[in-house]
Amino acid sequence: MSGLPDFEALAMVAKVAEERSLAGAARVLGVSVPTVSRAIARLEERLGGRMFNRTSRRLALTDLGRGVAERAARVLYEAEEAESAARELASRPRGTVRLAVPMSFGLRWVAPLMPEFFGLYPDISVDLHLSDAVVDLIGEGFDAALRIAVLEESSLVARRLCPMARHIVASPAYIARYGRPQHPGELAAHHLLGYAYHARGEEWRFTGPAGEAVAVRPSGRLRVTNVDALLPTLLAGIGIAELPEFIAAGPVTEGRLEIILPEWQIAPGGLYFVTPTARNRPAKVEALGGFLAARLSRARWLEAEGAGDRQRG
Repeated sequence: MSGLPDFEALAMVAKVAEERSLAGAARVLGVSVPTVSRAIARLEERLGGRMFNRTSRRLALTDLGRGVAERAARVLYEAEEAESAARELASRPRGTVRLAVPMSFGLRWVAPLMPEFFGLYPDISVDLHLSDAVVDLIGEGFDAALRIAVLEESSLVARRLCPMARHIVASPAYIARYGRPQHPGELAAHHLLGYAYHARGEEWRFTGPAGEAVAVRPSGRLRVTNVDALLPTLLAGIGIAELPEFIAAGPVTEGRLEIILPEWQIAPGGLYFVTPTARNRPAKVEALGGFLAARLSRARWLEAEGAGDRQRG
């Protein structure tokens, strides 16, 4: 005998007792009459007694059946109430969302949005995990993540919020001292600053106007685990680095950094809202995803890009 009660059969006994017929119970439950009949027979065999006395015109509960049906009805009612409450909870935006976000982007663009989000959704809490390391959403129990990347095939579900370019930049002081590279192949002779969580294995991959592909591996004096940590060394004129546009746009617009090799393309990336699955996604996650999509699809760093273009060359 199984260690668990036969809940399906108990539910069917309760419905048969309520409807006073197999056909009535089958209709209410949305199953066939034989399915109900087999479930009852299975429970009778399990308990060693008959639930019902049946004739061609009449179905009556036995003493055993009456006792089982009364208790089964209470179990069924509680189960239906639990399911109804869970359904209501799942459809209402409430609860805690565990969200993983790259640190620099989270500090600059996500954390400032939280007061507005909490005003719109007072029943939702956010556990904001800030780290440039790529987290395992499923293994580490996250509901969602924002990722800045060129996403490859994955079992995760990704919603693209906006494009996110990456630029090779240096300060005017660096260019004045070491010269401006005209080809990616020249970068090997320069001081290149590295980023530990580079999505493409710490390689800068370029595609030229004629389709030429060139990969460069930075090997300078500084390697960081957070992109913002590159800025002081960059601005001091000590190296060249690859930066996402949400960080590069401001210094480029202000003339403190310049985009070099603008005619060479780096694989276009994007900002993505990533979740483990799109099926039965909780309302709290849908609410946060929709809010971030609305606020980040036209962010200020994109508005600064046009001004940054004028600084290139």
